[in-house]
Amino acid sequence: MSTTLNFEAGSYRDRDGRIFLDESGAIYRTLSSTALAEWRALEQTGFFKSAVQAKRLIATQECDPDNELRESIGNWAGCLQHEVVPFVTYPFEWSFGMLRDAALLHLELLSDALNEDFTFKDGTAYNVQWFGTTPIFIDIVSLERWKQGSPWAGYRQFCQTFLYPLFLQAYKNIPFHPWLRGRLDGITPEECRSLMSFRDLFRRGVASHVMLHAWLQSRRSVDEVDTSKALQSAGFHKDLIRANVQGLRKVIRRLKWTPQQSKWSDYAEDNSYSEVDRQSKAEFVKVASRTQWHKLVWDLGCNTGTYSRIASENSDLVIAMDADHLAIERLYQSLKLRPPASGGSILPLVSNVVDPACGLGWRGLERKRLEDRGRPSLILFLALIHHLVIGHGVPLHELLEWLAELGGSLIIEFVSKDDPMVQRLLRGRVDNYTDYTQSNFEQLLSQKFHLVRREALASGTRTLYFAEARRLS
Repeated sequence: MSTTLNFEAGSYRDRDGRIFLDESGAIYRTLSSTALAEWRALEQTGFFKSAVQAKRLIATQECDPDNELRESIGNWAGCLQHEVVPFVTYPFEWSFGMLRDAALLHLELLSDALNEDFTFKDGTAYNVQWFGTTPIFIDIVSLERWKQGSPWAGYRQFCQTFLYPLFLQAYKNIPFHPWLRGRLDGITPEECRSLMSFRDLFRRGVASHVMLHAWLQSRRSVDEVDTSKALQSAGFHKDLIRANVQGLRKVIRRLKWTPQQSKWSDYAEDNSYSEVDRQSKAEFVKVASRTQWHKLVWDLGCNTGTYSRIASENSDLVIAMDADHLAIERLYQSLKLRPPASGGSILPLVSNVVDPACGLGWRGLERKRLEDRGRPSLILFLALIHHLVIGHGVPLHELLEWLAELGGSLIIEFVSKDDPMVQRLLRGRVDNYTDYTQSNFEQLLSQKFHLVRREALASGTRTLYFAEARRLS
């Protein structure tokens, strides 16, 4: 298991210590005597100081717990306090470009660490989190002093959670998200090899990092510990690690994903809105989102982020989510080139409302549900309701009940059955959606929320609503 599991768990123990959150949301990590010695050596390096300053490595400091905190954390040799990540995400929620940039960050940090005789004990993609579109490495305890003759222990894990998913997407156009979500350890060399054709042998990195890796794995008759000892005895040199890292960097930098058009990636330009409706909708979102400053906003069905950008002007962080991978990839790349001009940041994620990530890992707590990682004070739910109710059969009352349970205010767009997009969804279906009427929608909405504003667009088939959550007395 990775040592980063506890950034979203209340408390979790591993061989190096324990990570937990206090009531204020501060993140602490207790350390064993061995881990404390590694930390103190790391803290003195120029690599650590420069990486933290450059926002590539999470800011960390050793702390002296007070008596109350010491009772909670137990008898450990030391304690660290970490900078808080705004919102925890997982690799199976990232776009291709996000996974690629996270992989390059890991390799760049490893290369710099080797210069001062440090290395990573693992190579999992779960050690990276995000500040907007900026990746940051969070598992400080993963860094340890390199022992003469030792190989890069995290190479296999790096391949399984970074390299092979990128290969599948770039070379085969196979989405990596189901693979990473299906197994937290990622894609094995054998599995990746089985998905590659003869032609793929001539693609960069496949022969050495997939085929050879899988062959060696199948021939291995000793465990990892014995292999590591054997390499140390043979005098495995640090330059070999450095050469492998540089080779991986070249391969990953050259990887490109050039997909065909997806179903919704061009929706922002190709839709049924008139220019008048488009401007009215943008103004409605702007006015509604300005009623207060929001710590966290969810934009569900964000597409390429037009309204995420508007909401970001009055929030700390917008989580922009869409099931369309290409739409999220385009949003990510556009945010890198043109970050929000003011306000907070935007974090794009590949996420499907009707097929969300559930609790995964040991006891379902290692990777938490979206709702358990931070609830929004504002939800954007625009041009999505008809896709869920008619396209996916989600009962309208259950949908509004779920939105209300999130606890935030709501900007939602109701699209009537007369709208061309709904007519397209109904084509070839028997219209059994008798509850999908505007009057029923408004009645259900008023039961769960306090309606603040309503505006019908000029088209006559779409209506915008701004509603505040009803507070329990």
